[in-house]
Amino acid sequence: MENTNSSKEVKNFRVRKLELSDKSKGFIELLQQLTVCDSVSDKEFEDRFKEISMYGDDHLICVIEDDFSGKIIATGSVFVEKKFIRNCGKVGHIEDVVVDGSARGMELGKKIVGFLVDHALSMGCYKVILDCSAENKVFYEKCGFKQKEIQMVKYFV
Repeated sequence: MENTNSSKEVKNFRVRKLELSDKSKGFIELLQQLTVCDSVSDKEFEDRFKEISMYGDDHLICVIEDDFSGKIIATGSVFVEKKFIRNCGKVGHIEDVVVDGSARGMELGKKIVGFLVDHALSMGCYKVILDCSAENKVFYEKCGFKQKEIQMVKYFV
């Protein structure tokens, strides 16, 4: 699907923190475009939202809302890991970055990642890291990341 939005329109999109009301704006459906994400009840969403909120700035989920449609069209998160190494340093971990299929090509992913990187920097992190698929490597390189080492995973479910 070709996007004909001008760059002027792209600049109007604002990154903000996730709000409780974003569930009704398609937040869960957006995450389903990224990975396995079963339906989440309103109660489950509210409970998890409150739990994450208790971490304050150490766990931030941001979104971009399309003001015209009222839908969440991009999201990502960063959490801050506190370490003993590097003089009790901090590392930002970027996760769950996704842009709605209908809004790709408008540099919203770069906007989300930039917001998360800036947040990690403002929290005093000495680095920010993420895992991505081989298909997304070029995108993250355009955001200033470089490949380092190898990701490993062990799933429990």
